[in-house]
Amino acid sequence: MISKRKAAMGALILVLITGMLTFTITNVVGLTIGDRVLISKQNYEYFKELNKEYTKMIYLKDFVKENYYIPVDESKFEDGIIKGLFESLDDPYSVYMNQKEFTSLMEHTKGTYDGIGVIMTAGKDGFITVVSPIEDTPGEKAGLRTGDKIVKVNDHHVRASTAEQLDKAVSMIKGKHGTKVSLTVMRPEKKEPFVVDIIREEIRLKTVKSRMLQDDIGYIRITMFDEKTAKDFMKQLDELEKKNIKGLVIDLRNNPGGLLDECAEIADRILGKQDIVYTQDRAGKREYKRSDEEKVDYPFVLLVNGGSASASEIVSGAVKDTKSGTLIGTTTFGKGLVQQVIPLKDGSGFKLTTAQYFTPNGTYIHGKGIEPNIVIELPEELKEKIDITDEEDVQLQKGIEVLKKKIEGQ
Repeated sequence: MISKRKAAMGALILVLITGMLTFTITNVVGLTIGDRVLISKQNYEYFKELNKEYTKMIYLKDFVKENYYIPVDESKFEDGIIKGLFESLDDPYSVYMNQKEFTSLMEHTKGTYDGIGVIMTAGKDGFITVVSPIEDTPGEKAGLRTGDKIVKVNDHHVRASTAEQLDKAVSMIKGKHGTKVSLTVMRPEKKEPFVVDIIREEIRLKTVKSRMLQDDIGYIRITMFDEKTAKDFMKQLDELEKKNIKGLVIDLRNNPGGLLDECAEIADRILGKQDIVYTQDRAGKREYKRSDEEKVDYPFVLLVNGGSASASEIVSGAVKDTKSGTLIGTTTFGKGLVQQVIPLKDGSGFKLTTAQYFTPNGTYIHGKGIEPNIVIELPEELKEKIDITDEEDVQLQKGIEVLKKKIEGQ
């Protein structure tokens, strides 16, 4: 009887010792065997309560890694997880960018890049199509024309049936200035493709173009607001003013926006002393952009449409609210959000919406846009046309008409 009790007691002690050793080994000695993670129930429950989403993320990452039907590239996991973080905001303007994507964004913001200076798009036929060569760039000097189809880059066939294919081809065409790229081009009036050899250069994106119109009216087109736009605008406006313009057309159609400071500087040049715009963050803190007393002494109009967004709408809103000029065209896009652009050490980066902006009168235009003083549509047949003449451009003609009346009434 005693021996049975001793045996039972010994077994109990053995179980307790084994349990304690198991607990200690699991929780203290090590949590990994090979590349597998072992977490005790106690620790799992602890971490689960500490950060439920983080635990789920690790679990799913490991499950995918171990069970996906083909080996996975773990280096893509981090970018994918971070992209998902930003996508969960349901904000198309807040986005994480890998190194390649962020570099491309900064090139557009700075206004310079190495390449051939040709604006390209994906044609309906799946070929890379030249929209237009930028003036005085290698692409223009080599004779590339609007409508040309690029079918090979350095003897490699290229297509643009998907955005990924287009991006890949554009990356192949870009390259360090001073290097050569060979393009095989199809042109509608030529029966056979031909090869064009082009030496890449540093390309300066020209966001401002100007010219004289009839009756001493100046014209300035702004395609976006990058780091050099305000400086270029001032220079070209000075040149027009030397020709004694009596009125000015500022064309912001299809201008997607850009840098807030650049558009505020341009607004400051044409407006008198007033608020240009104010931003407000989630804490209610406001920051104002204001113009000084100096302003142009001639009438001006702004041409806008559904492609005029963000910074373009800041200028438009300031002009309309203060009745400084006349807006002509169609309702603008309606983007009233402000983003910060943050670079990361590995070359990647992100944009995050951090504030809203309001016109001088306190109007919030996000999702609504700005309705012009004079609403006038382009005919349908001209909307897809790349180059339209001044005579065909009914919005421009209306702007000239308005300016003539104002000039006559002075």
